[in-house]
Amino acid sequence: MQRPEDHVIVLFGATGDLAKRKLLPGLFHLAKSGLLPENYRILGSAPERFAMSENEFRRHAHDAVAEFGAAKPTGSAWSEFESRLTFGSADPDKPQPLLDALTRAEQALGGAARRLYHLAVPPIACSSVVGLLGTNKLASNSSVIIEKPFGTDLETARILNSTLHSVFDESQIFRIDHFLGKESVDNILALRFANGFFEPIWNRDHITHVQIDVPESIGIEGRADFFEGTGTYRDMIVTHLLQVLGFVAMEPPVALSAKALRAEKDKVFDAMCPIDPNQVVRGQYEGYRAETGVDPQSDTETFAALRVDVDNWRWAGVPFYLRSGKALAARRSTITLGFRKPTLQMFPSDMRHSEHGNDLVIDFDDPGWIGLRFEVKKPGPAMQLGNAEMRFDYADSFRRSHELEGYERLPLEAMLGDQSLFTSSDGIERLWEVSEPLLDDPPPVQPYPPRSWGPSAINRLIAPHHWYLPDGN
Repeated sequence: MQRPEDHVIVLFGATGDLAKRKLLPGLFHLAKSGLLPENYRILGSAPERFAMSENEFRRHAHDAVAEFGAAKPTGSAWSEFESRLTFGSADPDKPQPLLDALTRAEQALGGAARRLYHLAVPPIACSSVVGLLGTNKLASNSSVIIEKPFGTDLETARILNSTLHSVFDESQIFRIDHFLGKESVDNILALRFANGFFEPIWNRDHITHVQIDVPESIGIEGRADFFEGTGTYRDMIVTHLLQVLGFVAMEPPVALSAKALRAEKDKVFDAMCPIDPNQVVRGQYEGYRAETGVDPQSDTETFAALRVDVDNWRWAGVPFYLRSGKALAARRSTITLGFRKPTLQMFPSDMRHSEHGNDLVIDFDDPGWIGLRFEVKKPGPAMQLGNAEMRFDYADSFRRSHELEGYERLPLEAMLGDQSLFTSSDGIERLWEVSEPLLDDPPPVQPYPPRSWGPSAINRLIAPHHWYLPDGN
C-alpha cells in the first residue's frame, strides 16, 4: 500500500479516553506495520490543566498501548515509535506551547511535512479548536479529522459545517465514522459490484425488505453526561446505521474513488423520505433512570427501531428497518436482505421449516461473515423443507494480521487524502433534514427489560416480516 507523505500528526484530546483506547494503540500498530509515513512526529495536545511533559506523554502512550493495543510496546519498534512522540498544551487564549512544539516537530522533519489534526475532543470543544487553528494560520497544507456527533440536529450541523468551512476547505475535512472503516463494510461493495450473481437481483424486484441491526449488550457505562443529551438515535442511527444504509442502497459508482462513492451515497440520502414518527419505536431499558447522572424523569431513548424508505427506481416500496440500543441481549452488527418467494407456490406453508425464507446475511462486525440462507428438502420419504446456509467467514479465509481496525485505517486514509470512507457536509445535513419530523415529535419511550431485544412493539413495526435476530442466530 502507498505510504503517506511525511506528517506531523496532532492529537487534540491526547489525554482522553478515545486517544487512550483507540488512537495511540492504532498509530503504533500502523507504525509497526510500516504504514505510517517514513518520517513523522506525533504531537499530543490538551488544555493546559491536562498538560504533560514529553516523558509523561510517552509513558501515557506506553500504558495505553500496553492495555489496549493489538501490538504491544516492546522492542525496537516501540523505541522507534516512542522517539517520535512529543506534547504541547493549548488553550484558545494560550496556544504558544502547541505552536512551539509544532515548530520543533516540523523542523525535525525538514520543515516540509503535512499536518493531520485529529480532534478527539467533546463536541462542545470542537469549534474552539478549529478557531485556534484558524486564528494561528495553521490550516494550510493540512487535513482535519472530526469526531462524531456531527451536530445534534440540522441547525447545529449547519453551524458546525460553517465553522469548519471558515477555516478549512471541504477537501481537507474528514468526518470520521469508525463503522465505515470496517473491512466488512467495504466487503459490501465487493460483494455487490464484483459478483454478477448479486448485483442483478439487488433491487425491489427481488428484495422484500432490508434490516440493519446493531444491538449492544452494554449500558451507558457511566456516560450519562453524554448520553442524556444525545440518545440512541443521534448516537447510532444518524451517525452509523444510515451511513451503512447508504453503502447497501447506492447505485454502482463509476469508479472506486472518493468523488464517485460519496456522490452515489449522497444520492441515496437525497432519495430518503422524511422519517415518520409513527414508524419509530423508542425504548428505554428498565433501570436507566437510576443510573448516576440520569434525570429520574428522563425521556432519552436507549433504543431505537424505525422504518426508512428510499424513494428511487431501485428501492421504491422496499422498507429498510434499522435497530440499535443499549443493554440488549447480544452485541451484533448485521445486515439482512430478505428475498421474495417464488411466484409459483409448489410447497404449502406446512412444509416450510420456519418463517425465515431466503435471506442474505452480512455480519459486519470485525472480522465478519456472509451467509446465504435457503430452503432444501429434508432427507426422508416425505417432502419437507428445512433451512440450509452457505457461509463465508473472513477469519477462516484470510490472515487477520492484514486487518486494520477503523481507527487505524481511517487516519491512514486521511493522511493519503482519500475521503471515500468519510462523510460529506451535504450528506450529514441531509440526514439531519430527514430526521427533523422525528426529532420535533418523538413518540414516548417504552420500557424494556435489560438483556431483551427491545420493546415488543418492534414486531408490529416490521410485520409482516420478522427480525433476523435473535432467531436467525
